[in-house]
Amino acid sequence: MIFLKGITLRRSAKVVLDNASVTLNPGEKVGLVGRNGAGKSSLFALINGTLHEDAGEFSMPSQWRMAQVAQEMPETAQSATEFVIEGDTALSAAQDEVHAAEAGDDGERMAHAYMALHDAGAHDAQARAQALILGLGFKTTELNNPVDSFSGGWRMRLQLARALMCPSDLLLLDEPTNHLDLDALVWLEAWLKRYEGTMVVISHDREFLDSVTAVTLHIENGKLTRYGGNYSTFEDTRAQQLELQQNAYVKQQDKIAHLQKFITRFKAKATKAKQAQSRVKALERMERLAPVLASADFTFEFKEPANLPNPMLAMQDACFGYPPVPDAPAGTPPTVIVRNVSKSVNAGQRIGILGANGQGKSTLVKTIARVLAPISGVVTEGKGLSVGYFAQQELDVLRPLDNPLEHLVRLAREGLPAGQSGREQDLRTFLGTFNFSGDMVKQSVGTMSGGEKARLVLCMIVWQRPNLLLLDEPTNHLDLATREALSMALNEFEGTVMLVSHDRSLLRSVCDEFWLVSRGGIAPFDGDLDDYQRYLLDEAKRSREELKASLKAVKEVVWQAPPPVTPAGKAMSSVLKTLKRDQGRLEQSMLDRQTRKHFLEARLSSPLSTQEIGEIGRELKQIDEELADDEEKWLALSERIEAEGA
Repeated sequence: MIFLKGITLRRSAKVVLDNASVTLNPGEKVGLVGRNGAGKSSLFALINGTLHEDAGEFSMPSQWRMAQVAQEMPETAQSATEFVIEGDTALSAAQDEVHAAEAGDDGERMAHAYMALHDAGAHDAQARAQALILGLGFKTTELNNPVDSFSGGWRMRLQLARALMCPSDLLLLDEPTNHLDLDALVWLEAWLKRYEGTMVVISHDREFLDSVTAVTLHIENGKLTRYGGNYSTFEDTRAQQLELQQNAYVKQQDKIAHLQKFITRFKAKATKAKQAQSRVKALERMERLAPVLASADFTFEFKEPANLPNPMLAMQDACFGYPPVPDAPAGTPPTVIVRNVSKSVNAGQRIGILGANGQGKSTLVKTIARVLAPISGVVTEGKGLSVGYFAQQELDVLRPLDNPLEHLVRLAREGLPAGQSGREQDLRTFLGTFNFSGDMVKQSVGTMSGGEKARLVLCMIVWQRPNLLLLDEPTNHLDLATREALSMALNEFEGTVMLVSHDRSLLRSVCDEFWLVSRGGIAPFDGDLDDYQRYLLDEAKRSREELKASLKAVKEVVWQAPPPVTPAGKAMSSVLKTLKRDQGRLEQSMLDRQTRKHFLEARLSSPLSTQEIGEIGRELKQIDEELADDEEKWLALSERIEAEGA
């Protein structure tokens, strides 16, 4: 178990844990919650050994294997599959031991090394890694793409897959849902529910925490409090506790006031002096209760739009996608993602945009936001349309070298919305309502946290007084309190909302209809989010089955013997006949070797002596080398056959 007793933990001069105690039992799945800056990441650093306690006692089983998501952006030319396989530390160690044993020509050591390699799952490592990669939203065509070819968010998904690949007794996850779409999030939930070890997860996604955790650890004011149950249970329990605490405080204050009134009234009277003195001592002995000082919640609101065109916009036979890259050859066609869209967006609609990863949700939003032009068709905007756009990557609309004040000044120069002032002091005051006050208004955006950047984008959108909100994953980096504030503000907004989000709580509370972007088109989705989750799981199953079928077809093509009968009217040359005969023999040889390899791998699963294991290991290595040589010969023969037959 993980045991903390009287822990004090400092980061520089700040005390993040003060005499904190808690116990986490093996196999428990724990949600770690608290406001940004409360010390959640510091507690993770204590558990993984990056930080050490300043006082108190911390312990966890020394034999536990720990896995966590690396926070640095990977830079490597390795394929995605190879990068994720490397996350299996047990497999990597076994492979290193095999190489060392072979280099030393130590038979007994080789026997143990090959057994460890088999136990580490070398035979299915690639399949396990690719299942994780596909589950997190990658396409089958991307499995062997270099890691460097992916954007930052996709590389972080690979880091997550790498952590899940690692065999572990303790899994630490810090905001694992930030870079995921809803389809990948549903898959991750299912995977974590099957995880058998101890898990501690930091997340601001209410439904995710409810789904995968059964214990909640709350960190506040340097203290750790353990609650049985998921996040919703924690909220209910904590609300009851705060209410009881506040009631007890009010009762005590009434009692203190009553005693103080008696003392003030009778302390000068000799006949009542003794009673007054006893009440003074009672006040001195009383253990004072603290009032409930809940942290001030962040709230904001969208101002009433100056006008509401209806319809907001209309799309007729529109196709959305991306133009050719600047250095593409002349005549290169654009890349079309979504085709033949004929839909209208009306005033007051609240549309949730659903769809598996890569289907075109962000492409649709970017086109409506005027970031992309339609490939074809017509998009007609209503008169007076004012769009507020929250990009999935905040820096798409932010300038890293500028500060918050400069961002608002630039907006004011581009045009003042109705009812807004462009005076610097008024802009500073407005920034203050979004917690940008003092020196923060002059802080460059590039040095801000993800949550601060997201809050600045919201601030800029609110200032513009839009009548159409386009929000593409707005909750990334927002804590639970800010997500709640966003939900309340959207519900009170009188304009139109189009929302892409993996936060199901936000989708449920804001949207009253859904569009499904799928297979190159857009259609209404008549079910609710529970129906959509089932749809995603069915789609993932279909995708896996298609992958298996395609792999099976490729395998059958590789092993298919040449046709025994030559088509009529096409007599083969003697050279071509010889080449095909040689290829057939080679294919039979490869098939025999594969059969022998599977037989030897199966034997490793049964009890064997160390000498037998060593012999099998050497034979397996020889077979792999021979298969690689045969494959090169087969490819060379195929090229010659193709040339002769041309």
